[in-house]
Formats: sequence, C-alpha cells, structure tokens
Amino acid sequence: MAVVDTSKVISAGNHLEASLIDTTTEQQRDAVIYEYIDKAANSPDKVYVPDFKDGLEWLNTTQPISMYNDLHGKIVVLDFFTYCCINCMHVLPDLEAVEEQFSVEDGVVIIGVHSAKFPNEKTSANILSAVLRYDICHPVVNDHDATLWQLLEIQCWPSFVIVGPEGDILLILAGEGNREKLMDFIRIAVDCYKAKGLLSNHSVSVAPIKDSLPPTPLSFPGKITLDSTGENLVVSDSGHHRILLMTKAGVVKECIGGDSSGFNDGSFEEARFHSPQGIACHEDIIYVADTDNHAIRQIDLVSRQVTTIIGTGVIGNDKEGGAIGRLQPISSPWDLVLGSSPGSDHVDMLYIAMAGTHQIWIYFMDDANWLKGSHYKKGSCLRFAGSGNEENRNNSYPHKASFAQPSGLCIATEEKFNCLYVADSESSSVRTISLKDGATKGVVGGAMDPMDLFAFGDVDGKAMEAKLQHPLDVAWNKHDEKVYVADSYNHKIKFIDPRKRMCTTLLGSGNAGLRDDAESVEFNEPGGLCVNQCGKLLYVADTNNHCIRLVNLETKQVSQLKVVFPKSFNLTQQDSSVGIGSGGGSRKKTRLTPVSTPITKQDVLYVCPGTTIQVQMKLQLTPDLALTPGAPTGWQVLLDSDEANALVPDTQRTRGKITSMEHQPLITLQVPELLSGCETALKVECMLYFCEKTGNCHMKGIVFEIPISVGEKTDETQSTSVSLLKEVSV
Repeated sequence: MAVVDTSKVISAGNHLEASLIDTTTEQQRDAVIYEYIDKAANSPDKVYVPDFKDGLEWLNTTQPISMYNDLHGKIVVLDFFTYCCINCMHVLPDLEAVEEQFSVEDGVVIIGVHSAKFPNEKTSANILSAVLRYDICHPVVNDHDATLWQLLEIQCWPSFVIVGPEGDILLILAGEGNREKLMDFIRIAVDCYKAKGLLSNHSVSVAPIKDSLPPTPLSFPGKITLDSTGENLVVSDSGHHRILLMTKAGVVKECIGGDSSGFNDGSFEEARFHSPQGIACHEDIIYVADTDNHAIRQIDLVSRQVTTIIGTGVIGNDKEGGAIGRLQPISSPWDLVLGSSPGSDHVDMLYIAMAGTHQIWIYFMDDANWLKGSHYKKGSCLRFAGSGNEENRNNSYPHKASFAQPSGLCIATEEKFNCLYVADSESSSVRTISLKDGATKGVVGGAMDPMDLFAFGDVDGKAMEAKLQHPLDVAWNKHDEKVYVADSYNHKIKFIDPRKRMCTTLLGSGNAGLRDDAESVEFNEPGGLCVNQCGKLLYVADTNNHCIRLVNLETKQVSQLKVVFPKSFNLTQQDSSVGIGSGGGSRKKTRLTPVSTPITKQDVLYVCPGTTIQVQMKLQLTPDLALTPGAPTGWQVLLDSDEANALVPDTQRTRGKITSMEHQPLITLQVPELLSGCETALKVECMLYFCEKTGNCHMKGIVFEIPISVGEKTDETQSTSVSLLKEVSV
C-alpha cells in the first residue's frame, strides 16, 4: 500500500494554527475552526486514511473495527502511542476529557493505534497490561509492524490524527499539550457535521476488558521499600491508587488511599492518589511520588494524615524549579530516594526522578547548603541534573547532562561510590550522578551517541556492551556492593558490579510469566526493587503479575509473598477483593470529597411517581479565580442508598469532569413508582480545583443535598427542575 501524502493536511493545519493566533475572542476562534472544517468537508482534494490491516489484534472491543464499515459517520481520533512513552501517558487525560464530553452516540470515537518502540511492546498481552494499568477504555489496535504509522508518515509519539465521518483526514496534532486544540476542534466538528447530516449515532463494539477480569489483592504494584524500622514493607499498589504498609509476611497493617484515583489530602480513608510509584521512608513519614497527580505526597503514620508537599495536581513544564512546596509544579515524578546535603549528619533532602521532564530534582526538607556554596530554604524544590532534553548525555556539569525518562533511583553513600544510580528507562541504561559535584557518567547500557535511544537489547557484558530494555528500577546492596536492576522489558533481574561496570543476569528466562522454578524463573515487567537490611533478600514488585516476589540472593530461590488483608481491617472502599477488573457491577463509587465536607441543603422537592427532575449544577467562581487547567475537577451523584439508586436511570451518567464553568452537568432523574410515599434525599458532590491570579491554587469539596418527598401517583406527566447554586471563593 502506498504512503499517504499528508503534506496538504499538515500545511492546512499550520495555516489554521497561524490564523488562531490572530483571534482575540472565543467566538472568533470558533469561527476560524468552523471555516477550516467546513472547507475540509467540501474539498475536492480530500486525503483519506487507510483502513486498518486485516489480522491485527484488538483490545477493548468484541471484534476488529473497520474505518469504513464500523466508523463511517463518526469523527475518529487516532491516538498513535507506545505504552512506555511518558508523553503518551500525559495525553491520556486529554482523551478522557474528549470521552467525558462526547459519546459514541454523539458521533465521536477514539481508537488507540499502538505502534511499538521496544520489541517487548509488540506483544498484545503486554499491551493489554498497559491498557489496564492506564485505565484505557477505548478500543486499541496492536499495529505491531507500525503499518499505519508508516503509511501516514507519523513522526513522533504521541500523535493525534483526526478523521472526518467519511474517512478524510482533517488535522494532525503531534506531541503533548494539545488538549485545548483537540477539545475545540472536536466540539466544532460535531456541530459542523451534525448540521450537514453526516454524523451517525450508531453504536461501536466497545467492551473494556477491565470489566471482565477477576479481582487481585494487588494491581500493578509499582515500587517497594522497607519502612524506617526495617520491619515492614511499603508497597505502591499503583493500579489500586493506594499505598500499603504490611509486615514482611504480607499482612496489611495500613491501607492509605482508595481503589479509585483522585487528588485529596486528609485521613488515610479520605486521601486519594493517582497511580503512585516511588516511595521513601524517614522516621514516621512515607514520601510518595504521586505520578499521575504530578505531586509529592507525605503520609504521617502518627497523625494518620496525608498532605501534598510538592506540586499543584496539574502537570507542569518548568525545568528549573526553585519555588517552595506546593507552589512548584512538577511533571510525572516516578521514584524517590532520601539523602543528606554536604556536611549534614542527617537526612535533609529528597531526590526525585522526574520522568516527565527527563531530569533529577531535589526537595530540601530543611534549610541546607548545597553544591558550589549555594543555600536553599526548607521546602525548596528544583532540578539537580538534566537539561530537560530527552537524551542519554553525560557531562561533568549536571545541568548540561540529559536523561531519558529516569524511572528508578538508589543511593550509595559509601565514600568510594558517593553517588546516585539512575535507571534511565528510555535510553535503556543505568547511569550515575556524583553527590560531590553532580557529574554524570554511564555505567552500563545505552550508546555512544547521546541521541540514540534505540540501543536496547538483552546482553550481559561490560559498560556499553551490556544491553538492557527499558529498566525501571535500581537497588543498592551495601553488603555485596552491587546494584540490582529491574530490567523490566526483558522480564529479568540483573546485577551490576559498579567498579568493573559489568552487568550480569541474576534471574529471569527472558519470557514474561510467573514461575518460581530455579532453572526457569519468570517475571513480568518487574518495576520495583529493594534489598533487606542484611543484604540477603531482594523484594521485587512484579508489576504485571500483580504480586511481590522474594529472591534469596544466596540461594537464588524465588517465592511469592501472599498479601493478606485481616478480617478486622477496616477496608470500606479498599478491600482486597477490589482488583484490576473492579469497574463493573455496583454503581456505587468512591467519594470525591472528604466525608467531613459541609452539606448545602436545598429546599424540599415535592414530587410524585413519574416526575422527571432536571438538576442543573451552577457553581460560580469569584472574578479573581479560575479553574485550574488540566486539574481533575469532577462531579458525582452519591448513590449511597437504594432510594438514590432508584432515582437515577441507567442511561444517566453519574459522574464526570468539569473542564469549563460554562459547561456544568445537567442530571436527569426519574421518580419510579416504587418510591411512592417515601421521604428520601439525593446528594451531588463536586471536587473543585481553582487558582488565584497570583498563582496560588486551591481545592474545595462541595456537597449538595436535595430532600425529596414522593407523594401518590397521578395520571399527569410532570417535570420540575433544581439549580444547585453556590459561589466559590478562597
């Protein structure tokens, strides 16, 4: 099949971008986009997207999908991605925002086109794990040979190709940071094609796999460490969006967070995380890299409170830093390790693997001196090493070095080492940063060319002769002076002798699986490691196997840790039966707001069976405030009783996101006959994220309660409406 010439589409898109720069109002912007789409719809020189190749494997659908049979009459967003890519992860909330606002029935469909970078990513089973881990619900096709990528001459991950209802390519958006363009373009395209009668409301065979999977105690555990006593394990149960503190025997002692994602501070029960990864423990504090919330959180085991210490909850693009605590935006922190500033005799700093900006950052826990005589105040957060370019570049000057999605950290404080070890995942290498002067050096893996991020493989050897495939963690063992590596995409555990720069496989057949046999041990994309205090036991977060593995470093015997939630444990929303497939069944969802949130009561609503109730949310921000762009502002109907469930039809969405104060939810209720003579109430909640013009950002929970008194049935069809009004200020 011939390559499709998309040059005209790209040129038109560039012209559209230039035209939008000159607009000053939303109306002008909408008019420019409408004119662009209308012209494209009527063009005699349309460029059509090729159909998907026969025989490809599909996920989240009951059957293969055809662009011209199943998707005719739909506006289609093709998301070209590869699941290792941090930038691809960053655009998933953009796609979720589209799905929240436009349904398949509205005429909009998203298709993920997985085009692998690494050989490991070409396997559908591994893509399935990523689809579940990232909670992707739209159809995904495994284009393992990147056929469509090549035909359309796609240049980078991620890329969006927006296709019209007749299969013509309308726009190509490359890279991340295009949410506003995407949302505006889809919104106006729906209006334009609906007016032309070209959109269809037919269904598409979407069937999220997560709804059919069995529960597991752990879901995609990302990282593991020992607490400060050395007697307990701390696990980031990433797929369940929670942190578990457990004994070495696997008995859960504390469960912090819930099975649903969110960005809430508060008690262990109220707090919410979003795909947390790295964890570090100091005294009674657990520090958490809350990856998809772009924040660092602090768990106080004494007060049993979770607080945010760095980040706004929204992805940042700052590559310098220097602000204090929550005023400093960050991007996809992936791992953490504690350290001491020069001359300090105690822990006073936190190193952060900032995967989203390809850098290593520092958080100062106290006032401290730093390199070259600099001094920083408590709470300061800034870059330590890395230019922000995605490269494998070593340099004597830390700011001139470059990393490629650093995902794992460990520290060797012994004088002859005195460095950080970095699992630099996208360059498939392990590197060091000197704690004396910040100089970076390669240890094993990678290539001579700092721009070459494809120097991967599975080869034991010395320095660059050794090859890794997307390593996600490193662990230092001071007893044998070796660095243990989670060579994630090779499904192996390896170790490095840093003085010889020699990398050797410890365990793993190279096949993804779950086997403890001495001769053929199998892992499945292990993502986290830690060594016990005596250096004889290695704990492995075996991510895609949803379990913790124990490796005896002396005998090389492997066993699985059984995670147990005691019957006396208060599980509420977080029980061990909630697993990777917990999306189906009950309509009851985890609260967005803390249970202590004040309730705003409405007047009693007097209705009768058969009445339609329209509930319109009308929140208002004071003029000095604005919604935090990209933050997870959301609403939800609290289905906390049988009566509340009965009021909400199955066709009514019970939760969603608010991306604009001009587009707030309208909830339609229907009073059934079974509630005749009942007194009940319905609660609607909202977690609002907003910022002042000064840059200070806040989050506030709001809960409305609508008392409802249901009388006897009448023959008349009735309807009524309720407005949930509230002005929000600081």
